[in-house]
Amino acid sequence: MLSEGRACCPQRAAGNFQSGWFGRLGTTVPTLGLLLAVSLGHAERHEYSRPLMGMAFRIVVYSADETKANEAAKAAFERVAVLNQIMSDYEPESELNKLSDLAGSGKVAKISDELCGVLGCAQALSEQTGGAFDVTAGASIQLWRRARRVKRLPPQYVLDKAFKTVGFRSLNLDAKKCTAELAKPGTRLDLGGIAKGYALDAALAVLKKHGLRQALVSAGGDIVAGDAPPGKAGWRVALIGLHEETKPEFLWLANGAVATSGDLFQFLEFDGKRYSHIVDPRTGTALTQQRLVHVLAPDGITADSLATAISVLGPSEGLRLIVGDKRLGARVAFRGAIGQVRVVESPVFGAWPRVKK
Repeated sequence: MLSEGRACCPQRAAGNFQSGWFGRLGTTVPTLGLLLAVSLGHAERHEYSRPLMGMAFRIVVYSADETKANEAAKAAFERVAVLNQIMSDYEPESELNKLSDLAGSGKVAKISDELCGVLGCAQALSEQTGGAFDVTAGASIQLWRRARRVKRLPPQYVLDKAFKTVGFRSLNLDAKKCTAELAKPGTRLDLGGIAKGYALDAALAVLKKHGLRQALVSAGGDIVAGDAPPGKAGWRVALIGLHEETKPEFLWLANGAVATSGDLFQFLEFDGKRYSHIVDPRTGTALTQQRLVHVLAPDGITADSLATAISVLGPSEGLRLIVGDKRLGARVAFRGAIGQVRVVESPVFGAWPRVKK
């Protein structure tokens, strides 16, 4: 997904979203944008990028004060760096890995508010999806990550051993006390399907705290947007398709998020079969049907985690997660039995404001 520049916690997200684009369909948004631009003076576009969490984090803001924009972007990047030290499964000394190291020991760990909140959202979605989303699947995910690197399938007995460590119900989380225990020995936590969205939300919050509400942050196919740029209906966001030659579709996004999940670039081909980087926690096996999922949501953590869950569940079962919720939209592109591309989308996604050609 390109940009111009889960409902796991719906009670928190709803308020943010209703003040966004879709909650104001009855207003004349471009006119409001022009009035806002006048009140801001000559707001100029400022763009920043920094490698964080193993990907490029990008910030775009509009501000009449370049120094203020620079300081805000720096603070936002620093916030993401702190979150990476908490939630990374790559950093040996991260808070997440220290918690994983206690798996099966019977020890209950006191955890940070940030990690507690993300794990709480993850557990709620795990219950909702019957384990199709599960942050305790780290051992299985690591095996398939290595398989892509060495271009060889993991032995079945190794996969079976890792699968025995998976199970979201073995994560005992006390959200009030912010304590956690992993009951199964060998369990490894992986927040790859949720932490990025949370970090993007946190980065945007920092920018807003600095008075920069016309802002966009993006990383690894996920985008979280604040107020629209001056004179615009929203941020112009491009959604790609399964075919490289397919022209992108452009949407307007303001005060909301969009996340993409798929294996266009991260996959393993072995003996004529394609294995995605996305692992089904219910089986411990990489997905073999190619899917590309786009999710529109109130915030990044919701969009990110739902996109992962829908990728695992598939179009029919996945879209049932969001049915009836006017805050959420999703589209799933997938290949049928003979390789043809099919697309299924929710009503909210279909009605989302498009950029007119």
